[in-house]
Amino acid sequence: MSSIRLFILSSFDLLGPMHGHRLRLEAENRHVTLWTDISVGAVYGAMARLAEEGLLRQTGEERDGKRPVRQIYEITDEGRRVLADLRRAGLSDIWYKHDPFDLALVRLDPASAAELPGLLQGRLNALEAQLAEADRINAWAEPYIGITKRSALKHGQHRLRAEIAYLREVLADIDAIVAEVTAGKV
Repeated sequence: MSSIRLFILSSFDLLGPMHGHRLRLEAENRHVTLWTDISVGAVYGAMARLAEEGLLRQTGEERDGKRPVRQIYEITDEGRRVLADLRRAGLSDIWYKHDPFDLALVRLDPASAAELPGLLQGRLNALEAQLAEADRINAWAEPYIGITKRSALKHGQHRLRAEIAYLREVLADIDAIVAEVTAGKV
């Protein structure tokens, strides 16, 4: 599942023909970085790849004053078919990836096991700060967005809360974990 493909194709489907700069502004104005894994700067390259695949096509050019010529693109019929598949997959597929944290934990160097409590506490503090920032941003955005976008933003908050709860459990067992790693029993 590619979030950026879904975002770009759905933007063209909803907004019609446009150039890459307008799409970038759309990503910025919709604050997609708050609730997706999309980098706003990546839209140009992704648009070019979608055009190469025949999911977008150039329909013309636009020049605004002394600015460079901008190519106008639109979604193709094949792009709409792929978009329908992406929407369905985005809602039905489970997106679960293993976290490298788990591998690093079970492959910890016994000589550095004593550093683990501080590393985990730092990770916990960083996650709590991310959650506080997400809470702040979401509270600010709430009066301006509908229930659908609010639900998407809350999903990120719930994921952060789950990770924080997990780290607190690990920290509750930290002495036993350090002892196990130090003894080479992992």
